[in-house]
Amino acid sequence: MKKLKLAIIFGGQSSEYPVSLHSVGSLIHNLDMERYEPLYVGITQTGKWYYYGGDVEAIEHDHWQEHESVCEMILSPSAGDGFLKVLADGTLERVQVDCIFPVLHGKNGEDGTIQGLFELSGIPYVGCGHMASALIMDKEMTHIIAEANGIPCAPYLCVRKSSGLDLKKVYEEAKEKLGLPIFMKPANAGSSFGIHKASTFAEFVSGMEDAMKHDGRGKVILEKTIEGFEIGTAVMGNDPDDLIIGSVDEIETSAPFFDYEGKYNMVDSAIYCPARISKELSEQAKQLALATYRALNCRGLTRIDLFVTKDEQIILNEANTIPGFTATSRYPSMMKDIGISFTDLLNRLIAYAMEK
Repeated sequence: MKKLKLAIIFGGQSSEYPVSLHSVGSLIHNLDMERYEPLYVGITQTGKWYYYGGDVEAIEHDHWQEHESVCEMILSPSAGDGFLKVLADGTLERVQVDCIFPVLHGKNGEDGTIQGLFELSGIPYVGCGHMASALIMDKEMTHIIAEANGIPCAPYLCVRKSSGLDLKKVYEEAKEKLGLPIFMKPANAGSSFGIHKASTFAEFVSGMEDAMKHDGRGKVILEKTIEGFEIGTAVMGNDPDDLIIGSVDEIETSAPFFDYEGKYNMVDSAIYCPARISKELSEQAKQLALATYRALNCRGLTRIDLFVTKDEQIILNEANTIPGFTATSRYPSMMKDIGISFTDLLNRLIAYAMEK
């Protein structure tokens, strides 16, 4: 059987660069090398693209840039040109691939920017298209589209950084409309970077300053605190009428919210898969996740995160178009719980990409 040439892109100009390295390590370890011929392309935190021909361990420990194989790599936006490797003498070597698997998180990785480049190149790629990626990355747009489609979300306000911004006035409005404590989230960020919970004006000011730093345009979403707990779903597929959904999982945390340390180091947190909820609630969660996936025009894969309130109502939290793929990541675990192994999951995602 002829192997499919698969470009695996990792790293990225994002605060989630370290997460990508761990995700791609797990992906490579579980990739069926009998079916695929991988091409590794790393993007540095300064945005430089390089070919990498070394082992997986150097990627996981962030030593990959030191390898002797490393040379500049370009993805041509001219359809059919593929990748261009810049050799030591300055000449270009064309490298054609059949499919791209981006293992990138956050800014410039799952916000539609790189997906637009993939579409210009004409190469099939794993995951959501540029429009869905951009809309989902922006939490305000997710709110707008979800609510327009009857999908319940937490009450919110959107605040934009400006020279005339009066944080005291914003705080008083948020306190009146959302109550205390208030959640502050950068509109465009992931892995819980820049998220804060405030019960006082002083906490609100410091939280807003940090949240605005994590959004490139200084846009922050203020949300009502939901009394309850978080659950998640893993959805996969292209055809809106023929989607696969994994088991529902549940997050237990003693922290104010499921933060970076909780997500990746399981500090003060635990994940249960399947979730410790009734079959009825689990089915409601799945149906809401499927409705969200369709409303946001997702394809390939997306993790949909939800809240279960104290009175057992389910509401949307957010969506993630390139969820973590580490050994402990939720998306592969939810699919594994319905009998889809990590290797099989990768095969299916690549097959969906080739359908486009």
